[in-house]
Amino acid sequence: MSRQASVPAVVSVRTAAAQALDDVPRGAVVVVACSGGPDSLALVGASAWVAHRSGIDLHAVVIDHALQPGSAVIAADAADAARALGAKDARVMAVDASGPGGPEAAARRARYAALEQAAVGASAAAILLGHTREDQAETVLLRLARGSGARSLAAMRAVSGPYRRPFLHLPRAEVRAAADAMLAPLGRQAWADPHNEDPAYARVRVRALVDGLEGALGPGAVLGLARTADLLRDDADALDALATSAMAELVVSEGGSINTSCDALAALPRAVRTRVLRLMALRAGAPADDLGIGHVGSLEALVSDWRGQGEVRLPGRVVGTRRYGRLCLVRS
Repeated sequence: MSRQASVPAVVSVRTAAAQALDDVPRGAVVVVACSGGPDSLALVGASAWVAHRSGIDLHAVVIDHALQPGSAVIAADAADAARALGAKDARVMAVDASGPGGPEAAARRARYAALEQAAVGASAAAILLGHTREDQAETVLLRLARGSGARSLAAMRAVSGPYRRPFLHLPRAEVRAAADAMLAPLGRQAWADPHNEDPAYARVRVRALVDGLEGALGPGAVLGLARTADLLRDDADALDALATSAMAELVVSEGGSINTSCDALAALPRAVRTRVLRLMALRAGAPADDLGIGHVGSLEALVSDWRGQGEVRLPGRVVGTRRYGRLCLVRS
């Protein structure tokens, strides 16, 4: 037995990677995101171990956000580490991390766009991300503070479209212990991103809260937040299914409008009704990224709090009005 195989943390991450890649056919390509940090390098090492035994081609992609001096050198070193850990290929992709929503949001958009571009170019079967249980807990807290609903608080899925997060149920400490064990024989260390210590970033401030949760609330607090996300995901999935069914039954498209009976909508539970309203707005042409809870609330008032108010203007030039007991959405 190899020294690494005797380290419990390494066994855990390899098992998680094997489960995540279980349905990927031999000869397929899988892209793994690699920042050079311990979580992503543990993912590369564990996935490479599985890939070599399953006939999968593992391609590591390092995103250079160019947000700090020397980023190109750091990215190149991360790619070298990925190759040393067993990735068949490793490439650096430079991105423009500017844009609306602040630096964190802009960097995230650019990163995901580049990963998807790389996956399409390689005809990849999946994209692997190194999020851990603590990352899930941080996401729940961030969204809770923003007044998010069940769907948003459900946070990250282990599988979402092309993305897979093998470590989402594993504690960060275990993943990082695995990274240390994998890198030590190579004479390497994971990169410590200074941005992860900069309190100017909301994620860093929340991370400090999560790190202190178990001391303040007792063991299991982080696991509890992650379980909350799982439970809310089940609830949100059920409500979305009910809304989709109600949409098909109650909503009609005619004469360029999306419309339905206000009485029929009012009879639905509010959690289902607001979801139907959001689906109606999307079908009418409102952009999903710009359609907020306030817009849906204004539409909902036309149904359940009707006082003769005027039209509701939504993103994408969509206008909602109540006419003769029916809610009508049209694109102006």
